[in-house]
Amino acid sequence: MGRKPRFNLVGIPQHVIQRGHNRQPCFFSKNDYLFYLESLRLSASKFHCSIHAYVLMQNHVHLLVTPNETDAIPQLMQSLGRRYVRYVNKMHQRSGTLWEGRYRACLVDSDNYLFTCMRYIEMNPVRAGIVSEPKVYRWSSYRANANARNEEIITPHTLYSSLGSSAIKRAATYVSFFDDKNDSSALDSIRDALNSELILGSNSFKRYIEAQTTRPIRLGNAGRPRLKEERGTYWVANDNFSPILNVAC
Repeated sequence: MGRKPRFNLVGIPQHVIQRGHNRQPCFFSKNDYLFYLESLRLSASKFHCSIHAYVLMQNHVHLLVTPNETDAIPQLMQSLGRRYVRYVNKMHQRSGTLWEGRYRACLVDSDNYLFTCMRYIEMNPVRAGIVSEPKVYRWSSYRANANARNEEIITPHTLYSSLGSSAIKRAATYVSFFDDKNDSSALDSIRDALNSELILGSNSFKRYIEAQTTRPIRLGNAGRPRLKEERGTYWVANDNFSPILNVAC
């Protein structure tokens, strides 16, 4: 069976996830995280992508990206992946693949799900039990979005920019979105959209995408049953980058 074609809609955010091969680590030291972020910044600029949120876990990465040109996200991920794998293989004297096949991505209805998706991404370390609050985790966009801190890699979405008349007010409103940490229905919707690589959005948004792409974008009942997302064992890093086992994400 051929690969499902990517969505290439300019101006519509996509939630992207890329996992380490066999759920193994893809970050091994502080410098690895720093190199990945710098590579992400350079590739996003080169291929005209706006990064709104991110989190780097030890064995996977989440990004919320808006492409500003056709095919911008595939080019971003290809460039970023190759550059980072070359770096890791050289620095850690390893060879072979690092990532688990190609990345997964779904379109995000910004009017209804932008901040839900951003919260999902930046709460990942909390759900994994690594930290008690998202502000404690260093390798995410939370501190930039929640503390009115400028971070070169982050481009605020227009909806974020409309949260308040000043940076402090926008940040305070953004933080309030994190008060509800147990929205299980939202978590399931996001995971289902990622697993199916389709759309996180309202029915009207889905109809709009169908009209724009002339592609069916809803899951049917025919064929093999869709597998639920695996919630297996993950590796996470503590401050000394020692592996800690049995943390569900």
